[in-house]
Amino acid sequence: MERLEEVVFYTLDKAIKSYRQFAQRRFNEAGIYITIDQWLVLGYISEHGECYQHEIASAVFKDNASVTRIIEILVSSGFLERELNAKDRRRYKLSVTGAGNDLIKQAKSVVKKYRTDALEGIEAEEILAIRPVLDKMIRNCGG
Repeated sequence: MERLEEVVFYTLDKAIKSYRQFAQRRFNEAGIYITIDQWLVLGYISEHGECYQHEIASAVFKDNASVTRIIEILVSSGFLERELNAKDRRRYKLSVTGAGNDLIKQAKSVVKKYRTDALEGIEAEEILAIRPVLDKMIRNCGG
């Protein structure tokens, strides 16, 4: 049996978890007290407006139940407003509030900085080289 450290998927998972923890620390240090998952959902809704929950879940790689909980938290925190769609009761109109827009503005500079910091010392050519490999892995796994 291969040692975990020798399995490429272990290293990928470790890189992703390390990055998410790094990003969360940066949010907390900046006084942005939402989770990375909440940030992703808020950003998706801000960009796409009215959409089905399963679309959000797919876009942020979460199950519907998790997205429901995240939306509830964002609504109760005052970052989102939810209104039933009169034409389709399976859809809600989710809109970002003024407080949500303020949070997005505050977070964007923090996100840009931590992304830059996470890629420090990595050349553009290295990033370009890994993308096709990751895309192949995603396709091989049915994604």
